[in-house]
Amino acid sequence: MPISANLAELNGNCCQIAWESSSVNLGQWIGLLAVVISFYVLWQIRQVLLLVFVAVVLATALNRLARWLQSKRVPRLLAVLLSVGILASAITGFFLLIVPPFAAEFQELTTTKFPQVLALVSDWQNQLRSRLPAQLLPYIPDVDSLVQQLQPFLNRLLGGSVAVFSGSLGVVLNLLLVLVLTIMLLVNPQAYRKAFLRLFPSFYRRRADGILSECEVSLGAWLGGAFISMSVIAILSWLGLTILGIRLAIASGVLAGLLNFIPNIGPTLSVVLPMGIALLDAPWKSVFVLALYIIIQQFESNLLTPYIMSQQVSLLPAVTLLSQLVFTTAFGSLGLLMSIPLTVVAQVWIKEALIKDILDKWGSDNKNDVEIVVVADSAELPESSKLPAVATKTGDNPNGDDVTDKT
Repeated sequence: MPISANLAELNGNCCQIAWESSSVNLGQWIGLLAVVISFYVLWQIRQVLLLVFVAVVLATALNRLARWLQSKRVPRLLAVLLSVGILASAITGFFLLIVPPFAAEFQELTTTKFPQVLALVSDWQNQLRSRLPAQLLPYIPDVDSLVQQLQPFLNRLLGGSVAVFSGSLGVVLNLLLVLVLTIMLLVNPQAYRKAFLRLFPSFYRRRADGILSECEVSLGAWLGGAFISMSVIAILSWLGLTILGIRLAIASGVLAGLLNFIPNIGPTLSVVLPMGIALLDAPWKSVFVLALYIIIQQFESNLLTPYIMSQQVSLLPAVTLLSQLVFTTAFGSLGLLMSIPLTVVAQVWIKEALIKDILDKWGSDNKNDVEIVVVADSAELPESSKLPAVATKTGDNPNGDDVTDKT
């Protein structure tokens, strides 16, 4: 009987261990499946999350402005209203200052100047053909054939006006959504911050709150540096275009400053419209405009940006370019626009959460050397050098707190 009872008990213990092991494995598989589903859902709503991030960036900028106004003894509510009013005025001024005049100039460029340029190039081509040997004539491109090849593309572009209008309507709706979210985040930022911290485990919430504060500082520093750089580029472009006698110099300067928000690509796009406007006056002016923008961008990339970012926040050029490719592929044109602030925030989280909290502690046993400093009794010291007898032992305990013992 004792042997049978022991066997039965052993069998029961084995069954219980097997059941607990299968339960643990089942729980791990369920947790893994939940993580995969969560990532899938987040990927499907990535455009909405990007709009939320845009609202967070705007709210961070406006909150810094509101705090500055508060430092001037302006009440919080009035400071928030003034910040939102400044943002609305900036958006309205952009559309009133840049869009109508550039639309008129673009229409004149496409309907008047572009056909004249094509006729001039065609005359040059005919003169060149008359002077070259017949063997080289097949290798010279024909302007008329090039225009015929571009004709289907132009037809699709002009025929897609309805799609462009619907896309513009979607942009307006997204802009309104971002503005509403920005105002909500700006009015009561702490409530949304606490709600976000609830997504982390309880033991990591204080650490996550510190990382969020670091993100806010880095993002604010980058915004300040970007604003300074954009202002300098806008002023230099306006002055240079004014000296060259180019029309719409102010609008072109503002556009150059705004497009400087997008590194690498924005400066290239900013030169297109001023060159087209200069081409309406004289071809040589467009060459001088190109040279002016090259000089300004060399100054910005080699002197201005390194100095500003060394004082604010630093990003490696290769990291900047790769972030633009990655975020443009994932989010589209809006991802290109927000690639740098996304990189700034991602850099802080990678440095703090991944490197410091995980990789730096990987394999460490959390045992620190203990240094004991023994101070002689004050009775043995001269009167002139008597100090409180203190022996300190400094180190980090496993919980991460400083340890100081007094004897």
